[in-house]
Amino acid sequence: MSFKKQYLKSKNICKVTFKLSSEEAKHANTVRLVGDFNQWNKQAPPMKRLKNGSFTATLDLPKGQQYQFRYLLDDSAWENDWHADQYVPSPLSMDDNSVIAL
Repeated sequence: MSFKKQYLKSKNICKVTFKLSSEEAKHANTVRLVGDFNQWNKQAPPMKRLKNGSFTATLDLPKGQQYQFRYLLDDSAWENDWHADQYVPSPLSMDDNSVIAL
């Protein structure tokens, strides 16, 4: 699990590429990136699955904000990004949410 931040000089956005390896995805068939940036929509479009079984998604997010998020594996299991900038308790469960700060 990881993400890459690319700050755009011409705009007030950061292009963030989220990546999840096949092992980290626990060999799931689908992975959805769910968080503050899509109102925690469990029906968000799935991340793109690569030939090696890993998953990727790129979002343009406004700079200067923090976003909580998690990965939804096969529409049934939640997974954190263990390389997140920080973690905060979820208001809905006993789990933590991953946080990316831009």
